[in-house]
Amino acid sequence: MNGGGHSLLDLGTLDRLGQGDSAIHRIDARAKLAVTLAFVLCVVSFDKHAVGDLLPFATFPIVLLAVSGVPVRFVLRRLAIVAPFAVLVGVFNPLLDREVVASVAGIGISGGWLSFVSILVRFALTIGALLILVATTPVPALGRAALRMGAPRVFVTQLLSLYRYLFLLAEESRRTLTAYRLRVPHDRPPSWRAFAAILGQLLLRAVARARRIHEAMLCRGFDGEWRLIATPRMSGRDWLFAVGWLGFFAVLRLVFPAHALGLLLVGG
Repeated sequence: MNGGGHSLLDLGTLDRLGQGDSAIHRIDARAKLAVTLAFVLCVVSFDKHAVGDLLPFATFPIVLLAVSGVPVRFVLRRLAIVAPFAVLVGVFNPLLDREVVASVAGIGISGGWLSFVSILVRFALTIGALLILVATTPVPALGRAALRMGAPRVFVTQLLSLYRYLFLLAEESRRTLTAYRLRVPHDRPPSWRAFAAILGQLLLRAVARARRIHEAMLCRGFDGEWRLIATPRMSGRDWLFAVGWLGFFAVLRLVFPAHALGLLLVGG
C-alpha cells in the first residue's frame, strides 16, 4: 500500500509543481521546450573526456531552480533514484581505458575515469533540466507545445494519454496491494509467486480499464487526435528567454570557456 500511495503522491507533487506561478512557469511552453532540448543536445555533443567544458552548463538548471522555486530536494531525490542507471553505463570505463590523458596536481587521470565522470555530469545536467521542465510546465501544455513544434501526433497522443492515466494505474496498484496485505498476516512482503500473481491481476485490470476508457472516448467522438484550441503567440518575454539561453548555449559550445580559461591560467 505504501508503495502505490507513494507513487501516486509523487505524480501529484509533480502535477502541483507544474501549476506554479513563478516567472519561469509563466514562460511559454514552446520556449521552455525548445531551450531545454537545445540544452540537452549541447551537453551530449561534447567529447567523451570533456568534463570541465560541461560544468558551465550547470548555470541553466541552477538559475531555473532559483527563479522557479522548485525544491532542490525534489530534483535531487529523483536524480538519486535513476542515478544507478548512469553508474552502470560507465562503471567499467576506468577498467577498459587506462591511458593517462590528463593530470591534476601531478596525479595522472586515465581516460576511463574522465569518461565515467563525464557520463555522470551529463546525466545530472540533462535529467535535471528535464525534471525542471516538467516541474515548471503542465504536461498537457508540453504536449500542445510539441504539436505546435511539429512533433508526430501519434507520439504526443500516446504521451498525453499515458500521463493522464498514470494516476489511475497508481490507484489500481494501491488497491491491489491493499487487498493482498489484508489477506496476509503480519504484513509480510509478497513472495515471488505472490508478486507474479499481483502483477497478473494488475495487468488484467489495466487492460479491462483501458478497454472501457477507449469505448467511452469513441462514444464521445474521439478519432485519435487531440483537438487544440488556438495557442497565443509568444510574447517578447518568451522570445527573450529563448534567444538569451540559446545564445548562451552557443557561446559555451563554440568557445569552450573552461578550456580557454585553463590555457590562460597556464600561460598558454
